[in-house]
Amino acid sequence: MTNHNEAAAVPPLTLAWVSRHLEAGERIVRTEALHGGITAEMRRLTIRTRDGGTRDLVLRGFVDPFYAGHAEDLLSREAGALTLLPGTGVPAPGLVAVDPTAAHCEYPSLLMTHLAGRTVLDDEGLETRVPLLARQLVAIHALRPAERPREYVALTTADTVVTPKGADAATWAAAIDVIRRPAPPYEGRFLHRDFQPGNVLFDVPPPRPAGARITGVVDWAATSWGPADLDVAHCSTNLALLHGPAWGLRFAEAYEEAGGVLATAASERLYWQVRDALASSEEVQLVAQLWREAGRTELTTRAVEERLDTYVTALMDALG
Repeated sequence: MTNHNEAAAVPPLTLAWVSRHLEAGERIVRTEALHGGITAEMRRLTIRTRDGGTRDLVLRGFVDPFYAGHAEDLLSREAGALTLLPGTGVPAPGLVAVDPTAAHCEYPSLLMTHLAGRTVLDDEGLETRVPLLARQLVAIHALRPAERPREYVALTTADTVVTPKGADAATWAAAIDVIRRPAPPYEGRFLHRDFQPGNVLFDVPPPRPAGARITGVVDWAATSWGPADLDVAHCSTNLALLHGPAWGLRFAEAYEEAGGVLATAASERLYWQVRDALASSEEVQLVAQLWREAGRTELTTRAVEERLDTYVTALMDALG
């Protein structure tokens, strides 16, 4: 869903900053709000080029005061990732400019190139997209940057988990006990940290969803160093809530089939799977709203809660 606005919708200081990073003779002729992000406002900027054509850029601005306090870290990490990724074979936006402290703009901002493709959240064609997602994540984890990003941070604690209404209290209490334990040892990898269908762009040639290909991976603001299992678990949880618990369980298999390496012990794999599933319990209402705005109108908060409960129960059953 998009909302069309005049260029004036971009605040004046930010507009001037963007303009300084355009080629001579270029100007902004249109802006369009992009929906789907949680932490920042995203706008697509259409630029009129000197030869009369157009090109697009994307502006990320941390306008919400709640997130603005984290903006310097997030935008600096994203800028670092976008600087690293060209030439790696991982399709990502190119960095144009960044103002992480709002020294020039009204809000902390980042300007990047626009990628072709779109997010695909529908059930149709999922069996084709899951192996593509898995192969893309394996490629990300294979990156070895000269300078590692910071170590991952797990924000959820045993005390912040929100048990869904109607869920089996004993099952959820056992799941919460899993994340009370120390994290298992792991071999570090370059993590996207929010790799999930909402951050992957596809070119899907109609009417052949089987011909889909990934055109880009976006939102690199949480890049971290940590266990591959953590990224896999995050995508698994999102697939479980979007498309049904069975798809969440399937993704780890697809990742290994694509050449990815996960923790050897089943209990260690399940630690990360359970940790991410429980983390999502705190954001069900917000995530469900974003998915409904993206067209998945049947995904009410209650429907997503029920899928989460089923998925957590399946993970705990696998623990035996």
